[in-house]
Amino acid sequence: MTFELFIFYVFATVTVASAVVVISSRNPVYSALALVLTFFSCSGIWMLAEAEFLAIVLVLVYVGAVMVLFLFVVMMLDINIAVLSQGFMSYLPVGVGVALAVVAEMALLVGSKYFGADIIPPPERHVAEYNNTAELGNVLYTVHMYAFEIASVILLVAIIAAIVLTLRKRPLTRYQSPEKQVAVRREDRIRVINMKAETEE
Repeated sequence: MTFELFIFYVFATVTVASAVVVISSRNPVYSALALVLTFFSCSGIWMLAEAEFLAIVLVLVYVGAVMVLFLFVVMMLDINIAVLSQGFMSYLPVGVGVALAVVAEMALLVGSKYFGADIIPPPERHVAEYNNTAELGNVLYTVHMYAFEIASVILLVAIIAAIVLTLRKRPLTRYQSPEKQVAVRREDRIRVINMKAETEE
């Protein structure tokens, strides 16, 4: 076993283990932190595949921005774990069925003739002057332009949904009403009182 293959197995093991923690942890904060570790491990695998730009973007964008947004949303929503765990057993058969279907699909894919080290060749070694960022940009904004635009719209909708969820009504929170502030009149705020001047005796 070469050193590069050993590093790949290490990153792959950490990725699978942290992904299992993401879906099995009862605490949403722990799940988000485990997802950060999953992203880091995936970026290491992409570095081995000579996709340096994707690895850096995964760390900077997803770990540095998206995961911070996830943590803020989780903490601002103040999720009640006890309420969410109610009725868990009623959904257990459906979850087990979906998990078995996913495992069966993965087994069929791995065992098929289209998957394997002898079928998929290793990535081509490029020269030092090769710029995968330029190559990725050429493909992304030409061949996959519509998919890129659709993904950006979906992310925008997700951000708006997260903001709407955080703006729920709380009984002890004071809110401003812009329409009432604009429609206010001078008589509603100022009262002029005529008073006699006071003189010292």
